[in-house]
Amino acid sequence: MNQIELKALAKINLGLDVLGRRENGYHDVRMVMQSIYLYDEVKIAKKKEPGITLTTNLKFLPTGDGNIAYKAAQLLMDEFDLKEGVQITLNKHIPVAAGLAGGSSNAAAVLFGMNRLFGLRLTQQELMDRGVKLGADVPYCVLGGTAIARGIGEVLTPLPAPADCHVIIAKPPVSVSTAYVYGHIKPLEITKRPDIEAMAQSIKDGDLKKMASLIYNVMEDVTVGEYPIISEIKQVMLDNGALNSIMSGSGPTVFGLFDDKEKAQQCVKTLEEKGLTQQLYLTKFHNE
Repeated sequence: MNQIELKALAKINLGLDVLGRRENGYHDVRMVMQSIYLYDEVKIAKKKEPGITLTTNLKFLPTGDGNIAYKAAQLLMDEFDLKEGVQITLNKHIPVAAGLAGGSSNAAAVLFGMNRLFGLRLTQQELMDRGVKLGADVPYCVLGGTAIARGIGEVLTPLPAPADCHVIIAKPPVSVSTAYVYGHIKPLEITKRPDIEAMAQSIKDGDLKKMASLIYNVMEDVTVGEYPIISEIKQVMLDNGALNSIMSGSGPTVFGLFDDKEKAQQCVKTLEEKGLTQQLYLTKFHNE
């Protein structure tokens, strides 16, 4: 095998709670993570020349060690003293700096792909252990599907697939710094939190409406105040029949859950007409 092509899936947070800040700057969290069928295409090819070459369809993204996918390749090359080089090609579709873990998903795909290409024989857990050195969301992106995340996001408990539904992903024309949001959130002052245990139970029960009623993201306390357009998008989704709508991650992307495809399609049209979004997708959960 000289090359491998992979789909790096985006994620949304069905629930996101921030419990406190560690001395190292990371935060303790409790989340329910969910893969969606929106993905970047990641191609990894061996090359005889040593080193890493990375190209992407987005000119503003770094292509050196400022790119987390590059760092993932470097981590394995250094650890296993790989002599051959790799060419990494990222065809990006997941909105960037949007709370959808696009970069972390790319890094997870590189770890997985290089493990296969070079016959490193690392287990999924061993890939996840290396992934956390790159970023808190990378272990989850290696795992995928539905999971409760604890710690800084690396302590993962898989859940069964939730009831199927239609998911609108709407990124407004603003970008949010994750560091800014975490820097301004005040865990001890949070008054409303998601009930992660109840949400997990509703997923196990296949109760979509109950699960949708429980989705919540404490980071909205910071991000919505800075970017009111997030509230506007949420309201459009609710007005057009969403079971519920919240921001994903540190934002600014908003998602809505629909049990009716026609309502979801109408909501997409309304959002387009109002010009509230820069990128807009109608998709589904991914649990293969």
